[in-house]
Amino acid sequence: MPEPQALQANLLPVASLRKTCDASQFDFRTTAELKPLLEFPGQTRAIQAVQFGLKMPHEGYNLFALGPMGVGKQSLVRHFTQAQAQQEPPAPDWVYVHNFLEPHKPQALRLPAGRGAELKERMERLVEELRVAIPAAFESEDYRTRRQIIDEEFKQKQQASFDALQAEANQQGIAIIRTPMGMGLAPVREREIITPEAFEQLPEEEQKRIQEAMEALHQKLQAILQQAPQWESERRQKIRELNREVTRHAIAHLLNGVREPYHDLAEVQSYLEVVEQDLIENAGQFLANPSESENPLEAALGKMLADSRSFDRYRVNLLVDNAGSQGAPVVEEDHPALSNLLGRIEYRAQLGNLVTDFTLIRPGALHRANGGYLILDARRVLLQPYAWEELKRALRAKEIQIRSVSDVLGLSSTVTLQPAPIPLRVKVILLGDRLLYYLLSAYDPDFLELFKVAADFEEALERTPEGEQAYARLIASLAQREQLRPLDKEAVARVIEHGSRLAADAHKVSAALEALLDLLREADHWAAQAQHEVITAQDIEQAIAQQIYRASRVQERLQEAVRRGTLLVDTSGARVGQINGLSVLNLGGYSFGHPTRITARVRLGKGEVVDIEREVELGGPLHSKGVLILAGFLGERYARERPLSLSASLVFEQSYSGVEGDSASMAELCAILSALAQVPIRQGIAITGSVNQHGQAQPIGGVNEKIEGFFEVCRDAGLNGEQGVIIPRANVQHLMLRPEVVEAVARGQFRVWAVDSVDEALSILTGLEAGERGADGRFPEGSLNARVEAQLMAFAEQVRAFAAPPAGGNP
Repeated sequence: MPEPQALQANLLPVASLRKTCDASQFDFRTTAELKPLLEFPGQTRAIQAVQFGLKMPHEGYNLFALGPMGVGKQSLVRHFTQAQAQQEPPAPDWVYVHNFLEPHKPQALRLPAGRGAELKERMERLVEELRVAIPAAFESEDYRTRRQIIDEEFKQKQQASFDALQAEANQQGIAIIRTPMGMGLAPVREREIITPEAFEQLPEEEQKRIQEAMEALHQKLQAILQQAPQWESERRQKIRELNREVTRHAIAHLLNGVREPYHDLAEVQSYLEVVEQDLIENAGQFLANPSESENPLEAALGKMLADSRSFDRYRVNLLVDNAGSQGAPVVEEDHPALSNLLGRIEYRAQLGNLVTDFTLIRPGALHRANGGYLILDARRVLLQPYAWEELKRALRAKEIQIRSVSDVLGLSSTVTLQPAPIPLRVKVILLGDRLLYYLLSAYDPDFLELFKVAADFEEALERTPEGEQAYARLIASLAQREQLRPLDKEAVARVIEHGSRLAADAHKVSAALEALLDLLREADHWAAQAQHEVITAQDIEQAIAQQIYRASRVQERLQEAVRRGTLLVDTSGARVGQINGLSVLNLGGYSFGHPTRITARVRLGKGEVVDIEREVELGGPLHSKGVLILAGFLGERYARERPLSLSASLVFEQSYSGVEGDSASMAELCAILSALAQVPIRQGIAITGSVNQHGQAQPIGGVNEKIEGFFEVCRDAGLNGEQGVIIPRANVQHLMLRPEVVEAVARGQFRVWAVDSVDEALSILTGLEAGERGADGRFPEGSLNARVEAQLMAFAEQVRAFAAPPAGGNP
């Protein structure tokens, strides 16, 4: 087969296959000599967006940091957020206290940072002191004397009334007697009560007088008995007033000691006034002593209840404590469940029941971040039931209302606490990938209103000389932060090359800091195994090789299947309508290329290109689009003046899973044209790239993995110097091939071609010039395109012959 000019014209030089990093450009021996990088290289757009969003005071300017995982979004956001927070005043403390008017609605108090804990401590100390001071006041001699005076006054008033009634009754010969049924009246003679029989023997006038007197005395007795409760009420009222007066004097100096430090806080002063009134009204709770009960179980139970609950309403629940804070709070919530965001109300088991009070209110991330910044992972928030909607509700309402899932759903009918909402002033920063950001922008009408600032992170950085110097400092910073061994300059150069490989671009380096950190950690491990004081290029190479080895089991099994003939891939000879396409598989974060045989068959038809993968629902929409483009190309180039009387079928041989993407469309087109022209394709050459309707080669992804995948198959079969891969010319800038492949090309054992069109690819694949249509509208005689056109013309003539009526027949 003759060698066409395209074989040499399109052959890529060795220098274009991998952009190496010259270690001599670095003026250091190891990274220990470099100063840590204080900035994040290549993320100017994202940094400016973050700084703008953090400083913007208006509503809705929350941030969404978008970009792929591992580019350092969280580190950068944390760095600038903490720096901004240091310039702001500390956030206030928040406490919940008992609401004496509506106990099920605890009251929230705001205090300057550090004074919440002080109030909590003072109130606890106050309760302890009151438990001593109030009983002491009520046990004093003065109180007992005054109490006794009140009691004696009541007794004397009651006794005087009865004595006067008794004297009047005695004068009329009537006695006042006490019976089990109450007090009664009875006539007497000579100090003896007259029996009913004796009373009947008295003269009628005497009986009438006694009865009238008894009725009058009975009415006076009833008046005295009816007045007794009023006297008792007056006694109790005087005792209450006495108790209030004694309690007021007992607690005055103690409450003043609590009240004095908060003279500048009106809310705290109002709360303490209510506490004072409640203490005065309920001083008796400090006097009860359940332990004196005769029943030991009852005494123990009463003491437990008294100790655990009686004085809780005077305590303070310190919800947020910012004592000692330097600047505004910065909170990162790793598990943004609803209760972790908004807070929760806990319950305690007591006598077989679940009870709660304001002391069991627990804060959420929004409480802790209030007055500062809250950093959340967007995907994790969306995965938690109702967390996203409640977060938005809190930001819109600018307040934190503690709500459980049952409250959100309206399923709970249990009487529970309703804590007063806390005003919210917070800047929320969400971290997520681009797809999530755009989905939220499209489908959540509240999203762009609440998150107006998008900080878009680059996944790759420019690989200029200045960029390589900055990347070296970044490597040094990461090594120092992780306390790893320093790297020598050759190791730094190798890391930069690997960064370009991760970026899939020879002129860029990956911004994936997590992958870079993994490489440095593993290289440090291998350096330790080799007892190296610094990390060398050899250690970097070993770390990369081990990463590949750990993940490449599936790749090795596929290569083994090719070696053993289980998967049919030819690397020598030539076949008509058969070509080696290249695909990339991504398994568990590891990508590798693998060749796949693509075959085409042509016959008479209606201008259709049948995609067998699509027909059996294994082909994705992008792959199907690529196949349909082929029909457009064939019609435009070869069937302008006649019908395209062709039916072609395409298939990925031995493909048992889905096929997606259009990176095989140029290979498919070459297979169809080979089948039409009946010109064999070199099987030692694989091809990748998409094609448009004009036949132009378009770039694809995974070009390095695809070339290396076919190289490994050819290496196993035996390199003969005629094997290679065809790629679109636009992909040359992405080449960062492994040194093994570059060395094989340098030795002439393997080749890589870059093409701009399907014609150039066909010339390399078939060894036959494709040919261009001349001024006469014809392709050069013997060219591949001329053969294709001739075959299609033959198909058209055959279709016309089949459609023509038989000789002598009716038209």
